[in-house]
Amino acid sequence: MTKKHPILIDPIELAQSLIRCPSITPLDAGAINVLRKALESLGFKCYVKRFSSDGSDEVTNLYARIGKSGPNFCFAGHTDVVPTGATENWNNDPFAGNIVDGNLFGRGAADMKSAIAAFVSAVSRFCSQYGDPLAWKNSGSISLLITGDEEGPAINGTRRLLEWLNEKGEKIDACIVGEPTNQRKIGDMVKIGRRGSLVCEVSVYGVQGHTAYPDLAENPIHLLLNMLQSLVADPIDNATEHFQPSTIQISSFDVGNTASNVIPASATARFNIRFNDNHTSESLTKWIDKKLSDNIGDGNAHYKTKIHVTGESFITPPGSLTENIVSAIESVSNSTPQLSTTGGTSDARFIKNYCPVVEFGLVGLTMHQANENVACADIETLSKIYKKTLENYFTSKNMPSRP
Repeated sequence: MTKKHPILIDPIELAQSLIRCPSITPLDAGAINVLRKALESLGFKCYVKRFSSDGSDEVTNLYARIGKSGPNFCFAGHTDVVPTGATENWNNDPFAGNIVDGNLFGRGAADMKSAIAAFVSAVSRFCSQYGDPLAWKNSGSISLLITGDEEGPAINGTRRLLEWLNEKGEKIDACIVGEPTNQRKIGDMVKIGRRGSLVCEVSVYGVQGHTAYPDLAENPIHLLLNMLQSLVADPIDNATEHFQPSTIQISSFDVGNTASNVIPASATARFNIRFNDNHTSESLTKWIDKKLSDNIGDGNAHYKTKIHVTGESFITPPGSLTENIVSAIESVSNSTPQLSTTGGTSDARFIKNYCPVVEFGLVGLTMHQANENVACADIETLSKIYKKTLENYFTSKNMPSRP
């Protein structure tokens, strides 16, 4: 029988400790160090990596691994959080980690410090039952990949950390991202992919003039309205097997004109496309350009676009990893989750280039809101689901011993 691991991590207490670090992106505020100490107590080898680029703020990240062989099961997440907003809208100090009526309050409680704590607790319980992976013989490894800029530009976090791991020959075989995927109750949704996201800024340049003499001007507002209407008039596509239809939403329209009797020289609009696996950002860029060029008219006006792609659409087809997490959820919570690709982007968009990845965490009803909170009971349930997932992954063939 493999020697039992002596240390157990309480997920609620660790979540409180992480919340008490005001790690508003890209600040670390000690959160990575809190996590590092907990993991080192379990025998993890921890690497703290700091990246910056183009004069941006330095981002603190963590990769930790226990075990010396493959397969390597990874948990990914982020310790950075969004700003609190007006603190007077909170009933509790957003960084106190208070528990009220069985709920843990604080910025990051749902998104996603509690999920990180639940996974660390799950690993401690798993190792206590099955032994320290450092003592296993060719039985696998467990790792964590934690970033500090997921809520920011996502440049110097997971993407850079994965590149560093690849350079040093570190392989990840499967990954769960602990984003708050559940809508109403824990166990109701697993994300198996995400839509792509493309943001376009289009500026139309006409001829400024007096509103009383429109024949001497060329109104860029009229042109831009027509161009935008061509984009939104018809659906972009239909749904696919695992994705909703792609959507386009105009988010701003700016002229900067304070005079009511002046036709402005230019007008600018921004829109966001959330796209399914019918498209790539390259194909959509061509589609946008054709729509705009076909509808600018025959005058002397011209336009320019700036396009930023935050992620391509991706899917982890239902298979061993999804079957694993679904089985764990059903076993612990008696719920069968929906396999979904809804919602915004996450760092899974980077991880999918290296290994199969799914997302599963807590209920996200209050994420990014004032009084963000999660039920302590849900944190405990999530830890049990993560532990069961590890048991499912490290099958009897890989496990050194079972009671």
